[in-house]
Amino acid sequence: MITASNLHRSYSIGHNTIEVLHGLDLHINKGEKVFLCGPSGAGKTTLMYTLAGLEQPQQGKVLIDGTDIYALNLKKRALFRNKTMGFIFQNYMLMPELTALENASLATAVAGREATEQVIALLERVGLGNRLHHLPNELSGGEQQRVAIARALAHNPAIIFADEPTGNLDSRNGGQILDLLFSLAEEGGKTLVTVTHDASIAARGDRTLIIRDGVVANA
Repeated sequence: MITASNLHRSYSIGHNTIEVLHGLDLHINKGEKVFLCGPSGAGKTTLMYTLAGLEQPQQGKVLIDGTDIYALNLKKRALFRNKTMGFIFQNYMLMPELTALENASLATAVAGREATEQVIALLERVGLGNRLHHLPNELSGGEQQRVAIARALAHNPAIIFADEPTGNLDSRNGGQILDLLFSLAEEGGKTLVTVTHDASIAARGDRTLIIRDGVVANA
């Protein structure tokens, strides 16, 4: 499903160059639940964004189902990403002026009534059937993350990328969110790539990749 080869990514800060990815290679199979772990600053989020077509490497390739995503122009890459991938972030990234239903419908907004009915069913599935018309500031953190999960899954992507999805939640809500995310991913046969600093969370996946010194340390 996802193959990365010889990825290099660095940043310039003043006169200094910090290399975050240093010839990194990895392969993730279809339907796998993979966690990216490592110390702070190891490049976990940079790697996730690079795999997702959001942050172009200075060298190397990322293949998604055989498609070299960085060989696509920006428009085609965006279309490929929007069709293939869903995203869940630590800070939820909900539009504050939109209701739960409207936020969850963003990826399917042009698809008409049938898509809206599917989104409602998905929100009901994540336990928000009675919160469809509430704004984000009327929802708890756990409820906002449930909206974000529904938004990520609404267009039925093959891959879900999650960046510290439980980072702003207490252990109880965080556990419930992971249970929900795993269940929905398994039902749809989806590939799940999650960044976390928590080894106990990562242990729940099929595989943990430790990112250290810009490479996968346990490859």
